Amino acid sequence: MNRKVASVADNLFENGRELSRGELLFYKLFELFIMGYVIKMSWDWGVYTLRNQEVVLPLGLANYIDVSFMFGNSLPLILAGIITLLTVIAFFRIGTNWIYLVVLILFHFQHVTRFSQGEIPHSANLIGMTLFCFAIGIFFFRGADKRWRFIFGSMIFFIGLGYTSAAISKLIGTGITWADGRHLWLWMAEKGVDILSREGEFSPNWLQSLAYTHVTAATLILLIGWVTEWIGILMWWKKFRPYVITAILGMHFGITLTMNIRFDAFVMQLILVGYPWYLLLDRWRIGYSDSIYRRLKAIA
Repeated sequence: MNRKVASVADNLFENGRELSRGELLFYKLFELFIMGYVIKMSWDWGVYTLRNQEVVLPLGLANYIDVSFMFGNSLPLILAGIITLLTVIAFFRIGTNWIYLVVLILFHFQHVTRFSQGEIPHSANLIGMTLFCFAIGIFFFRGADKRWRFIFGSMIFFIGLGYTSAAISKLIGTGITWADGRHLWLWMAEKGVDILSREGEFSPNWLQSLAYTHVTAATLILLIGWVTEWIGILMWWKKFRPYVITAILGMHFGITLTMNIRFDAFVMQLILVGYPWYLLLDRWRIGYSDSIYRRLKAIA
């Protein structure tokens, strides 16, 4: 058992292996991607919050703090500006190592304020969880090697756990009949109504037509997606990671085709973390100049 645990830890955190120059560049570009989304979402949520008038469903911190004081004024935009400023400061490692922790709390507060209206999407889950990994990793670890090994390894751990947990939740909530194709009919019809109300027209695509015509095909679509979620934790092992991530990307593509639900941030992040892009950077010696390397080390 200990060997199995060690194997998982070694695959996630790769202890003892120094970061290559290409790896360091990739990780910093990845941080730029995540923090770009943190800033984008903060402003999107802030602008939307200007419409809110009352709390319908309190979430997270909103269960302990009445967020209604954010309604009817410019505070959501001011908060988005503060998040932006602190994120930039933290990205360049200016000041103390707890700034991302503050960004995490403010980002969560902006989220629960925006989504206090009763509808909670999944769109920010991976970004928020990765921000959490950055906040903890930078606060507790010194040195680029240990810091980035923790951030990336813990992020992969939570992504894999999240997908497998989703599969378990379906089993607990509905049972083995969750993959019944008739359920897909219901979900496609619900999303069709959403599109019809938004655009004034809706016509099923080829995959939706196939699912509507053959319940077996609809069941198979759900079953493939469910099995893909079950194997999510296999990404903890480095040799399985590209194949599991590829399967999950296929699942998201299928979700988009069948239910018109897009996970843009999810998909882009999975593409970045699922494959060893740093090997290409090392092979092409991108970021290998001493001046670039010194600058990267300074803000790692």
